Amino acid sequence: MTRPASRVDLAALPVEVAPTLLGAHLETVVAGERVVLRITEVEAYHGLGTGDRPDPGSHARGGPTARNATMWGEPGHLYVYLSHGIHSCVNVVCGPEGVAGGVLLRGGEVLEGADVAERRRRERGVVRARNDLARGPGRLGDAVGLRHPVHDGIDAVTGAEHAGARTRLLLPEHPASAVSSGPRVGVAGIAGTTAFPWRFWLTGDPTVSVFRWGRGAAEAAARQGDTPSMLD
Repeated sequence: MTRPASRVDLAALPVEVAPTLLGAHLETVVAGERVVLRITEVEAYHGLGTGDRPDPGSHARGGPTARNATMWGEPGHLYVYLSHGIHSCVNVVCGPEGVAGGVLLRGGEVLEGADVAERRRRERGVVRARNDLARGPGRLGDAVGLRHPVHDGIDAVTGAEHAGARTRLLLPEHPASAVSSGPRVGVAGIAGTTAFPWRFWLTGDPTVSVFRWGRGAAEAAARQGDTPSMLD
């Protein structure tokens, strides 16, 4: 069972909100095509001045910019950014307005609209299995149909139309019972180690990403004694 998310639900720091999004549903209607996704993997990111320590892995680590403006707005909007010039990645903005933060949706299971999601994925790459439709943030963005820059800032609380799309975030009535946490995937340096165990996932779910180091993260991890068992 799920219920519509409110601003209050998302007003805490991203690292606190992130695990509560596991098992939530993200519903999108883009160009009249509906997809419903169950969220299975997320990562928290804090902006400048958010929380008790700087987050060097965040887009908002240096303060407000044109790119990260949505992260500084009211909670419940979606920050949709472009990764590697190709992939549109989706984040749920969290924290009070004016305090930057977001939760990256890293992985999910397509519950409804799998044919639509599969067609979108085939237009952008090869689909090997249904579990891979939204496994990883780039694939997830493709599957739900949200694109940078046109859908950046869309409101997942009210469901208001934005650039021909609507989206709603529905939270689980009860928190997930089996949740794992660890370093974020592919994040460079210390921000991609157990110093920031801000990746959360449904333990054992087949739609969760495989861990990989970011640039310089393995070296930073070795210096602080991270072991492979900490990673997934």
